[in-house]
Amino acid sequence: MESVLVSPIFVGRAAQLAELAQTAGAAERGEGQCVLVRGEAGVGKTRLVEEFVRTLEPGRAVVALGRCVEVGGDGFPFAPFTAALRSLWQQLPDEVNAASLGEKALLARIVPELDVAATPLRRRDDDAVRLFELTTRILERLASQRLLVLIIEDLHWADPSTRHLLEYLVRTPRVGRLLIIATYRSDDVHRRHPLRPFLAEMDRLRSVRRIDVARFNRVEMAKQLDGLLGRPPDPAVLSEIFTRSDGNAFFAEELARVYQERAGMGLDDLHHILLARLESLPDTSQRIAQVASQSGPVIGHRLLRAVAGLPEVELIDGLRAITLAQIIVVEANDNEYRFRHSLVREAVSDSLLQGERALINRQYAEALEADPSLVPADELTGRLAQYWYAAHEDVKALQMSVAAADAAGNRYAYAEQQRLLERALELWDRVSDEVCLALPALDLPAGYPNWDSAPVGAGPVRLDLLAIAVVAARRSGSLDRALHLTRNALEFLSTDPTAAPLHSAWFWIQQSQLVQGLNRGDGWQELQTANDLLCDLPSSAVHAALLAYVANWYARHRPGPEGLAIADRAVRCGTEVGTEETELSARITRCWLRAESDLDGTNVEELYELRQRAEALGAVDIMGRVNQNLASTLEGAGRSDEAITAGHHGIEVCRRLGLADNEAWLRINLSLSLFSLGRWSESEAELDEAAAVARSYKPRGTIAGRRAYSLLARGDVARAAEQMTLAHDLLGTRDLQPQLSIALSHYSMLVAWKQGRSDAARSEFLRADADGLTTGLVRYSLPLLIAAASMEADARQVSAPDRESDKVLAAVRRAWTQLDIVMPISHAFEAVLRAEVQRAEGSDDAERWATAVAAFEHLNRPFELAVALHGEGRALFPSQRQRDRAIDRLTRAFKIAHSLGAADLLADINALTTTPGAATEPGRASAAEPANDALASFGLTPRETEVLQLVVRGYSNRRISDELYISQKTTSAHVSSILFKLRASSRTEAAAIAHRHGFPVTD
Repeated sequence: MESVLVSPIFVGRAAQLAELAQTAGAAERGEGQCVLVRGEAGVGKTRLVEEFVRTLEPGRAVVALGRCVEVGGDGFPFAPFTAALRSLWQQLPDEVNAASLGEKALLARIVPELDVAATPLRRRDDDAVRLFELTTRILERLASQRLLVLIIEDLHWADPSTRHLLEYLVRTPRVGRLLIIATYRSDDVHRRHPLRPFLAEMDRLRSVRRIDVARFNRVEMAKQLDGLLGRPPDPAVLSEIFTRSDGNAFFAEELARVYQERAGMGLDDLHHILLARLESLPDTSQRIAQVASQSGPVIGHRLLRAVAGLPEVELIDGLRAITLAQIIVVEANDNEYRFRHSLVREAVSDSLLQGERALINRQYAEALEADPSLVPADELTGRLAQYWYAAHEDVKALQMSVAAADAAGNRYAYAEQQRLLERALELWDRVSDEVCLALPALDLPAGYPNWDSAPVGAGPVRLDLLAIAVVAARRSGSLDRALHLTRNALEFLSTDPTAAPLHSAWFWIQQSQLVQGLNRGDGWQELQTANDLLCDLPSSAVHAALLAYVANWYARHRPGPEGLAIADRAVRCGTEVGTEETELSARITRCWLRAESDLDGTNVEELYELRQRAEALGAVDIMGRVNQNLASTLEGAGRSDEAITAGHHGIEVCRRLGLADNEAWLRINLSLSLFSLGRWSESEAELDEAAAVARSYKPRGTIAGRRAYSLLARGDVARAAEQMTLAHDLLGTRDLQPQLSIALSHYSMLVAWKQGRSDAARSEFLRADADGLTTGLVRYSLPLLIAAASMEADARQVSAPDRESDKVLAAVRRAWTQLDIVMPISHAFEAVLRAEVQRAEGSDDAERWATAVAAFEHLNRPFELAVALHGEGRALFPSQRQRDRAIDRLTRAFKIAHSLGAADLLADINALTTTPGAATEPGRASAAEPANDALASFGLTPRETEVLQLVVRGYSNRRISDELYISQKTTSAHVSSILFKLRASSRTEAAAIAHRHGFPVTD
């Protein structure tokens, strides 16, 4: 099966690729190897093998590919060997002719293209054995000169002759460097499949390995769609394709193609492929599949029997056929069934007529009403809502949808709650007011006002449903839907806004939050509208909520005393009107505004207390906020280890509550803390996880910005620039909050500078200064000022300062004097700023850098420590008298930088130490024989040794490729193989292992 749209990015499979590389290494040493690659149809087996083949250097190996072909239900005899030998004959005709000398007529039986004499071959009883021996001899002859990779695809379709020949090749002792790779579909190999005995025999052989290719997880799917669509996927697209494809690579590609092209035939074609196997089964099995397709992901045996209406024996016979065909699989408990893939279930469901579908769903609903024990108790209302809706029973569907939505909210299943409530609103106009008024009592959002008197009509009840749906959509990350629902409610209320001013104000407050989340405004006008509605009314929970949101708005947009005063008012108001959640929310904002002066940790302790209270209260939104703010505040205070612990706690809470965006922010904060502690690979992995769960624009844009900074540190300017373009697109320009804007300007300035666009870099900084960003939050503004000062210091080493350069340096000094620097971590950054400013003014002072070194040595900030060490070493280096001290500092900086993979800093250190007259080069220790011997024990090839040298020096894959003139895919495979052989989990760990063994770093 081939897709028009194939991802140019090879996603995941690092462990499998490394195992293939290791196996190839064993084969190159003369140890014959066979690898069985298994996985379901479309999961990516062929792509894995193709990527492995691309890693093989030209001249190192010869590759021959053959595919088993299914013809009329049976495999075509010797098909893969015919194709493989034909390929080898085309690539190496002289060697194939020499190896088959005297037996070419026999070989021509399976390779008809061979030029043989017209004399017919006399058949002999031992022809099969002779053919097997001839094939072995040819492969051995070709494998004697180089690595020979024989690939056999689709082994599940292999005929007996092919299986016997393959088994002969694997079992027969032979010489040469032969690697056999065979792929097969694990979902096709049922208990009676003829390949089963062959696989059982292969399991007994030491020379045979199995590699499993699993479906993609959400993070890997996000990366695949990034490649397919040309940019990170919209969260809704990611969720839909991931859910519908179940992580299957081929199905994801098909769905992405349809999404991109909006072609009408794409899914129809896919459905035909999926239904072909079902249509070959008996009618009873087809009927069972049709009934099961309406159940949901899983169906119990008792429920299936009740709805299918078949005698037990007939039901079991039908199930046996359908499970052997792997359309439906049996769950581990043997009492439940599910479709092997959700798209198969969807295809079967779509094949039903509308009336058939409605009838089956009615049968399900009636069966459950007659015997609720047929499904778990927590699924009953949701299933009944689904079945009655599909059966077009509007009254029962509305009643059960509301009940199921309430139950979903209690389980924190907010996306399901939103879907059920929107279904209820859809059904609203189809039923009478009496039915609407008789709906069960609803669990209303915190702070949402009660009605002063019993409603006369069903309108207020509908508003309540809208309010709950708005909150559910916001919590699940569906901000567009939440905004749409909010506007529906405000439109309904606009007919008589004086009738329910508290409710109108509540919805305006929700709209303020949503337009900010969607980057469609800063939300201030909406808060003003809410305030106008409330100004003449007595204090209420809505008043307290408004004050809390206004305080939060100030914290985000204008942090300072005014916001702090409003937060105090919100705390008092929340206490007075008895809304504990509002009080907690206002206290979180107050702690946030006090964080930068919290030298004794009072506000951190309060945040811990608030977290405990929120979790005890079960206040969902507060739990998300307080966990997010606690981790961020700890990191801002320089308490990164503690921030990581708090972040993991918060992630568990948010995942349990279904708070996708809060989880994304927590992972971003966790990534930042890991980066601070020098755990860069883990930091990047957390960004991947954050990207997979983020729903709204701000976290997604922040992820792109953090990726850009990480890539810059690793020396990959081109990809960093791509990420900054994405960050600007996602964050927009209508609600750029200082904490986001400062970082955006910082990273944009660095990218422009590294690209050689100094004018653009200076313009970006001066624009940020004019917008007040250089005097914003200290934890964000200080790094921005340091970057600007460093930029000018570097520039003044090669040219005299001009007017723009002077403006930048003057702005840095002016902003610096306005920052209220309190925390130890901020004082450490200030020490770097002081040294960089002085360097820019013409005096690179080693003692100032030594002060920065001392500050960061006590704070566990390895990258910043390496920067300070480099600064001190650079300042000392021109003095012959201080050369030993300089080399010591530079060597320490080098070791830290290469352990991190900080290629940009490594390049600066190497540029300094490779200048004429440099006595010692930190990155160039003399080669030691014991080191070479120690690393040789890991089995590194000469090329892998070269790659490892560059990994140790902190080079990115792209830079390694440029240095060695090899493709990035080949580099990636070498790095994967190195990690596997060194038993390292990351490039950093591999560099550390190499360093421990005294591995030499040379040019």
